[in-house]
Amino acid sequence: MKPWIKSPVIARARLFFRGHWQRAVKWRERLVPKEEAVNLVLAAVIGVIGGLVNVFFFYAGEMVQRIFLMQPGDPVSEEQSFAPLQRLLVPTLGGLIAGLILQWGLRLVGRQGTSDLLEAVVAGDGRLPLRTQLVKTASALVSIVSGASIGREGGIVQLSATVASKLGQIAKSPPYRLRLLVGCGASAGIASVYNAPITGAVFASLIVLGNFSMNLFAPLVCASVMATMTSRTFFGIDPWYVVPKFPPITPAQLPWFLLMGFICGGVAALFLKSLRISTARFEKLRLPLYIKVGLAGLVVGIIAIKFPGICGNGYYVTNDILKGAYDNNLSAIPQLGGLFLFKLVATSIAVGAGTVGGVFTPTLFLGAVMGALFGIGVHGLHGAQDLPVGAFALAGMAATLSGTTKSPLLAIILAFEISLDYSFMPALMLASVIAVIITRQLHPDSIYTEHMRLRGLVFDTENEQTGTAMERTVGDLMHAPVPPLGETASLPEIAGRFLTSSNNFVPILDQQKRLVGIVALQDLKEFLNSTQDLNGIIAFDLMRPPPKTLTPGQRLLDALPIVLQSELRNVPVVNNPVENQLVGSVSRAEVLAIFSEAIAEKSKPTG
Repeated sequence: MKPWIKSPVIARARLFFRGHWQRAVKWRERLVPKEEAVNLVLAAVIGVIGGLVNVFFFYAGEMVQRIFLMQPGDPVSEEQSFAPLQRLLVPTLGGLIAGLILQWGLRLVGRQGTSDLLEAVVAGDGRLPLRTQLVKTASALVSIVSGASIGREGGIVQLSATVASKLGQIAKSPPYRLRLLVGCGASAGIASVYNAPITGAVFASLIVLGNFSMNLFAPLVCASVMATMTSRTFFGIDPWYVVPKFPPITPAQLPWFLLMGFICGGVAALFLKSLRISTARFEKLRLPLYIKVGLAGLVVGIIAIKFPGICGNGYYVTNDILKGAYDNNLSAIPQLGGLFLFKLVATSIAVGAGTVGGVFTPTLFLGAVMGALFGIGVHGLHGAQDLPVGAFALAGMAATLSGTTKSPLLAIILAFEISLDYSFMPALMLASVIAVIITRQLHPDSIYTEHMRLRGLVFDTENEQTGTAMERTVGDLMHAPVPPLGETASLPEIAGRFLTSSNNFVPILDQQKRLVGIVALQDLKEFLNSTQDLNGIIAFDLMRPPPKTLTPGQRLLDALPIVLQSELRNVPVVNNPVENQLVGSVSRAEVLAIFSEAIAEKSKPTG
């Protein structure tokens, strides 16, 4: 033994650390930041980014608008000053250019996976491709400023969520955190667009993540608040829509809003069905993408010759209605009726053709116009004379949004943040709840989930017991997939994979990256003492049929039977049962441990 090891100082130091090492470990654990704190910090950063994305969209839109309209301003007000030929040409040329940007840009960046944030959360691991989204952002800017019947909020939300996802990917975040970051990006985008922080957080909770547990809601609130404050630094505290103070609602007036709920529920269902029909029709057209988007612009141009109010997201017309421009004006019914009908047609065609943008604001436009029509009709029957038409328009906005999103809470909170008028909430709540009930009877899916439902994805946005172990999803626990091999992988290659991995199986994918089978370790036993040339044996010859798989959106409670039946240590996760593309894996032991803890917790005596 070396002499210095026997020194009294070293001996005393060793005795000290032996006596205090447990305390040192506890201090180290305290110094390591908890996951909740890390998530809040990341959410704050993403919130600032979301606010800056809103600022970028505003100024980039102004720059592009100077090219198309020669001066900045709302597309509707600018279109009204144009000659008929200009009203026709500007949206048409804008649609062609936006379509060319999409077609050439997406071809240039190549296939990068889904860019739909809901699909990335529900059926994926939270990864969104940045280059694809940048191309779509450029296309959206051209479409919006040239008068396409689409909202700018879609591009802002999507870009915010994509940047959040990219930051998580750079930090090598696990899938559950990537999905949360995408939700924070969506929350920040909505909050900054409408200057409505509560709406942003609720939107991400109900629509994007489908979970209201506090572990998720706190980061969403943080992102939403930071995005709102960042946006207000540039644009001030004024709300997106200007809503005057309305007289308090009386009990005798509530039946009118009950009836409005029925009507707006039908409007929401009509809008959803028209979007689905338009999308299906355009998918059947064997035309280049830029021609389809150009056709959508041409439709807007033709309609704008007579009804320029349908151009853009409809903010200009909606604000006029809320401020009372159509009060006591029966002669406005044909104009409002034309705006409603042609806005419905123009938005449906734009979405069906593949125009990049949002449908949130156009939905509010349709609700406001229908509410105004209803209010004028009520006044014509000498009912609710002291309520202005704008009050019915605000209720129509909330009710129609409630029907299309299948989320009355989201619609009610947005209307409250727009108006800041608590006295009007009872009527608005009644109309919103009735509308969603009617829409569900006529059209079961929401505006955000229908395309995923058609692809075989299960998506439940209204869990009543969120936050419990039973309500967690597969995506919350999902890890990277077991490294797969192709169908033509040779036997020595497969054997080498088992030697360098602790997994008891190897997934086998076809050329389309679909899971077509697995090779288990025990499948190689018969070849251990073989003298034949093993290079001629490939994975296709050895593989078994694919096992039962999970999808990211499944609740753990629904996934438990598959996990219990599986003989695999890591159960494969695919994006959806139709495409069957491998996106991750879930540890069997981890799932069983969660349920064991939940059962043990339930079994503890109370009192």
